[in-house]
Parts: sequence; C-alpha cells; structure tokens
Amino acid sequence: MLNKKIKFAKKTLIIAACIGLTSCSDYLSTNPDDRTTVDQQEKIKELLVAAYPNGSYMFMAETMSDNFDDKKNLTATNNLDFSLYKWEVPVENQQDTPSNYWDECYKAIAQANMALQQIEALKTAESPMDDYKGEALLARAYAHFMLVNLWGKHYNPATAATDLGIPYVTEVEEELKKDYDRNSVEEVYNLIEKDIIEGLELVENNYDKPKFHFTPKAGNAFATRFYLYKGDWDKVIEHANAVLEGSNYMLRDWKAYGSLQNAEIQNLFSSSAENANILIAYTTSSYSRKFASSRFGLSNDKREEIFQAGNPLSYAWVYPIYGTDLYYNIPKFQEFFEYTNINAGIGFVHTPNVLFSTDEVLLARAEAYAMKEDFASALNDAGIMLTKMSEISADNVNISLSQVTSYYPVVENEYTPYYSLTNEQSSFVKFIAELRRREYFFEGLRWFDIKRFNLKVEHKVFTETTRVLEKDDNKRLLQIPPHATAAGIEANPR
Repeated sequence: MLNKKIKFAKKTLIIAACIGLTSCSDYLSTNPDDRTTVDQQEKIKELLVAAYPNGSYMFMAETMSDNFDDKKNLTATNNLDFSLYKWEVPVENQQDTPSNYWDECYKAIAQANMALQQIEALKTAESPMDDYKGEALLARAYAHFMLVNLWGKHYNPATAATDLGIPYVTEVEEELKKDYDRNSVEEVYNLIEKDIIEGLELVENNYDKPKFHFTPKAGNAFATRFYLYKGDWDKVIEHANAVLEGSNYMLRDWKAYGSLQNAEIQNLFSSSAENANILIAYTTSSYSRKFASSRFGLSNDKREEIFQAGNPLSYAWVYPIYGTDLYYNIPKFQEFFEYTNINAGIGFVHTPNVLFSTDEVLLARAEAYAMKEDFASALNDAGIMLTKMSEISADNVNISLSQVTSYYPVVENEYTPYYSLTNEQSSFVKFIAELRRREYFFEGLRWFDIKRFNLKVEHKVFTETTRVLEKDDNKRLLQIPPHATAAGIEANPR
C-alpha cells in the first residue's frame, strides 16, 4: 500500500450511504451500528438498487475532451462549464461536478459493502444469495473503476505500482472517522479484477428489469472495458465473445433511428427496449437539459470535423443531429422529473445514462483483434459497426486494411499508449477510436480514450487564447475534491 494516509471527517461523503429516506446528516450523526438493520433478503435487494452511482460523469468527461468546442454562446456561460473546459478545479459541489460524482461513487460502494456484509450474515445452505453477492461485487468494482480512471493516471504496468490511485473500500464503516490508504493504481486494478472474477462466477439474471442490474451480460461488458484499459487483449476478446453471442449482436441501428422524431429518439435511446443497451442507470443529473445549450459543446466546426467528414469507405454518417449552430445535439438524453413538492414545482432532475452497450463491446473486440494483428477479424467487426453508423449496407461493406491505413496514416507522436504500436496497429487503433468517438458523442467515453492513448487536446476559447492539454499533463487527473483534501487526502499534482 502507498503510505498516504487519508482522514475523512464526519461530513466527508466518501463513507456516506444515505439509505432509504434518511438524510446524509442524520445518517452520519447516528452510531454506525444503529444506522440500518438489514434482516431480510428483500432489503438486500433494496440496498443493491442504490449500489450504482447516482451521479453522472458524462458532462464533465465530455466537456474536458476534444469533442466539445466553444460555440461562442456567451449567454450560456457558467463557472462550472468554463472550469471543466479549461481543465481547472470547479468550485461548485453540485450535480454533474467531479466532487458530486466522487461522493456518489463512494455512496454506491458503501451500499454494495453493506449488502455484502448482510449477505454473509443471512445466507443459509438453502439460500446462499450468491446472485446478490455477485451483483454487489460487480457494482463495487465498477464504482472503483470509474473513480481510478478519472482521478488516477491511466494504467501503465511500468508505473502503476507507484501511481496514486484512490481508496478501495471493502468494508462497512464501523466508525465515523477512519484512516484510509490511498491505494496505488496497480492495487486498485488488482482489487477490481478480483471483484470482477468472483462476481461473474456468482451473478445471475433473475431480475424483472435486468438492464438496471449487473447480469452476466453486463458483467462481461464491464470486464471487456476493464481489460481493454489494462491492455489484456485475450481477455478483451474472451469477455466480448460472452456478450456477442451468435450472429445477431443487437447493435444500435442509427439508420432506423433516422426515421424517428426527436422525442422518439429520446425515449428509445436509454430505454430497456433498445436491444443495444446492456446496463442503464438513472442518475440525478441535469445533463439532459444542458448538453445542447451549454456554451461548450458540438459547435459547427466540430460538426463538420466529426459528422460531415468521411471514413475509409467514404459513406456518410447517419447520426440524426438536431438544432442550430448554438444547440446542435443528438437527442440521447431524456429527463425524468421527481417532484418533492408538486405545489412548489420543485424536485430532482433525473437523466438515464447508458453505462454499457453492445456497440462498445464490439469496438473493443475489434481493437483487441488489431493489437493481436488479427486484422481480418478486426476489419469484420469494424465493418459491422459501419453498417449501423453510416449509409453503407451490409451487402456492400468490404473494408481493407490498406483503406484504413490510407485514411488514417500514422502521425508521429499522436497515439502513444504505454504499449508499442506497429504502423498498421496505429492506423487501425485510430480508426476504432474515431468510430467510438462518433458512436458515443455526448456520452463521455472519448475522455477515457484521450487518457488511454495520451492524446493532446486543444480547446479554443473565444474570449481567450487557445488552451492546450499536453501529453502527460497532470491536469488529465481530476483534482481530489476539496472536502476530501481538507480531511487529509493528498491532492493530485498540478
């Protein structure tokens, strides 16, 4: 363990699991032993409902990436947006901020740990509750995975043992103030992998609404991403194959979306009725309101660069883009409003987030095939994706490696992950990254590719000089939330 002690005071939400309708302040002022008594399997199921982060990372990740641009809409400027766009530390601690997502991840972890503790206490030979345990382990692993990839350096086996990660919490808190070690990135990845392996052995699919829980399919989708970020290509292919069974991969069909109206796309995109969706979370987030209207977003220049530019087969993209130059958007987010006082018209805005989908899994497998120099399989997977993302038909798709290398020639010092790339791999990896960039625009995954491949990012600022995020810049690591550093946790370097 790294010798970095962390002292979290009473008000630090890292250990706060606000269970049921109990407020955070009430929860933290109660003796830990009296907070919650879970004595029934049904209550364990209720705990697991809250074992997924209630916050959203998508707005902050997308704003920091090279997807977003300054649309020059000065009336839509706010401090949070500007801070994220300039890779600075937002002062706000509200929804859609780094601090909020940090807190919500650790709340989810606390719920998972509470469920695991109670499963051990209540299980019997007739009812071992292994399926609940599997879900709790996968949920715990997922929240830690998101934390370490936002607040830590990207995994690199040469430096992971000394790179600062985040605390990996595996026990229910028995005291209001506790010292933690800030685990290294390597330790966090090892613990995540342990939870994934055990969780996948136990998890089942016994849910009325399976797409809101970790099932075997969702667990394998998570494992696919985990091993992609770690660089274990055989494991990526193994877990992707467990998701993409048969010949019908149930990908998101953007051609079919093109025949729908704006509201219909909103309704379907994050719905359990969409076959491509594997795991969905309902987050307390206003991203559905601001992703199109913020000053920073899909500008006209970015629209031309990303959605009007071609691809190796020169077929047009089919993504439905709505709005004018200040409000361009792909209607991926639907708002659900929860009233706390109907008469006063106040409450919480909820935005469903698709956490895993079949499209991501297929693109990960294509990248892994390329890293193993199985370009025939990689091209086949990429071609299948192109039939859903562009005007090309399944009967006509026939993409060659030479077309990929010609369209995406190697640019010196552009894609520089910790592992080496041949020229063909470099071109193909960029091809896949650009497909993923379009498929997941507005959803935040581009930021993780920027960290994985150590990409340079330039942000134009209408009222200032261009900001540049250079390779290996420490601002790629989100800064530890102020309330955590105030309680003793070491800040990330700047």
